[in-house]
Amino acid sequence: MPTQYKRIILKISGEILGCRSEGEPIHAKSLETICEEIKFVSDMGVEVGLVVGGGNIFRGLQGSEKGIDRTTGDSMGMLATVINGLALMDRLEKIGAVVRVQSAIPMDKLAEPYIQRRAIRHLERGRIVIFVAGTGNPYFSTDTTAALRASEISAEIILKATKVDGIYDKDPCKHEDAIKYKKLSYMECLENRLSVMDSTAFSLCMDNGMPILVFDLQQKGSIRTAVSGESIGTIVS
Repeated sequence: MPTQYKRIILKISGEILGCRSEGEPIHAKSLETICEEIKFVSDMGVEVGLVVGGGNIFRGLQGSEKGIDRTTGDSMGMLATVINGLALMDRLEKIGAVVRVQSAIPMDKLAEPYIQRRAIRHLERGRIVIFVAGTGNPYFSTDTTAALRASEISAEIILKATKVDGIYDKDPCKHEDAIKYKKLSYMECLENRLSVMDSTAFSLCMDNGMPILVFDLQQKGSIRTAVSGESIGTIVS
């Protein structure tokens, strides 16, 4: 299958790895399904950089509700992304992929330190690189991590995998008359106050001309459809 993109950043939320109904932060079936998709795309010849959130385990903003300082809460959230990254690495390796985990926070017994040139070298050799621990700084989301890493490794696009099949003018879960967009410009997103990414991440993408494709990860074969350039989700460019 021909691909439109040679190098991508795939951004997935931590919640996608879990199962609320069973109360599991990392659900075996969800993990297996996602990893098989990622491996398939890597085998197509696409260089895959992966950024994963930590919301299934701990979200920094939740800390304030528990009386935890925001900076400490964000640090806890960054550690949650490391747990998710290691789970993805383990499952990907078990199905035959070659994987490297790079952390923005030094933890040499668990992951490589994030080094831009080393990350690019891994990608060029066909290895999947999982970027964990966010940017290593509080007050920055994993969306910002995806935008930053995409620019640093010269990715061609950010694939933002969600539970919704694109960007709508209003919440499609609450409004039956919500209208889905197929294509948007950065300015249209800002003018219409559309929630694509948080403002820091979105500004970084806009400043660097980094396109963002928002699509539904739960749709079977969605990642391979996206990298093949077929019509899926909503693209912002």
